[in-house]
Amino acid sequence: MAKVQVLNQKGEKVKDLTLKDSVWNVEINEAVMHDAIVLAQASLRQGTASTKTRSEVSGGGRKPYKQKGTGNARQGSTRSPQWPGGGIVFGPKPRNYDKKQNKKERRLALKSALTSKFKDKELVVVESLNMETNKTKNFNEMLKNLKIEGKALVVYSEDNENLFLSSRNNQNVAVLSFDEINVLDLVATNYLLIDESSVKKIEEVLN
Repeated sequence: MAKVQVLNQKGEKVKDLTLKDSVWNVEINEAVMHDAIVLAQASLRQGTASTKTRSEVSGGGRKPYKQKGTGNARQGSTRSPQWPGGGIVFGPKPRNYDKKQNKKERRLALKSALTSKFKDKELVVVESLNMETNKTKNFNEMLKNLKIEGKALVVYSEDNENLFLSSRNNQNVAVLSFDEINVLDLVATNYLLIDESSVKKIEEVLN
């Protein structure tokens, strides 16, 4: 069974926590993780880019000049693509970028990402994330005590307004509830900082 230390906010060891191998120690499937990341990134795209074709651009009902005798190439409309202000050929149109991944693959991708954090020693479990104050200084001091540097994903189980207020000025930190955890945020950060209660709740969901 995988084990991890549970620390307090001062970085002191409180106890050891046994992790479920079925969640934190699975065989990492990079292909499924990649699909989950592509899916998450695709869902962030609005897909609202749009251009007008020659049939949608206003004007151009009259032939710009006569067919013969001018020395120019024949033209039927000023809304043709070669004219300034004309229609766009094969331009973008509103579309849906959403991709699909079945439930079993999504669970495996998340387990693989969690396992990667554990095996790379980027998993930090604390007894509680409840902050007594809303000062950024205190939050950053906690990160320093826990030896967390770079980008961090903070996962909590119980709402704590002070946690949000004290962390919002730190651009290297993302704060999520345990039921919002996802592969994209896990792989995009250097550390996963999570409270003991969230570990147990994630295991209940994914086991």
